[in-house]
Amino acid sequence: MTDIREGAAEPEDLARLFVERANARDADGLAALYAPDAVMAYPPGSSTVGREAIRAVLEEMLEHVPLPFPVEEPLPTVRHGDLALTSTRPSDGTGGRVQVARRQPDGTWLRIIDRPEVPGGQ
Repeated sequence: MTDIREGAAEPEDLARLFVERANARDADGLAALYAPDAVMAYPPGSSTVGREAIRAVLEEMLEHVPLPFPVEEPLPTVRHGDLALTSTRPSDGTGGRVQVARRQPDGTWLRIIDRPEVPGGQ
């Protein structure tokens, strides 16, 4: 089966696509934003490794969080070749959200490291 979901043309697109897919309760679509070997620091205090494990964690999260997720203010992206550091200023006051994305051979971007909650901006 071919996945016809929109890919991230720029690393900044990942945050928007995450919100759109979360609000649609699309765990498969959320997982598609991550590289197969990605690491996510969620749930807090844990590391979830690999797209399939991330999908399962996100599916569980979607069952318990109130929606809709708001679109959050992006902070400036830092790029180095095929890597990009993205972040947003959270609307829930948790401090910060930080991700590392990598450009794929087809030119789209996927998250390889995701730290969705940084308490107190640390």
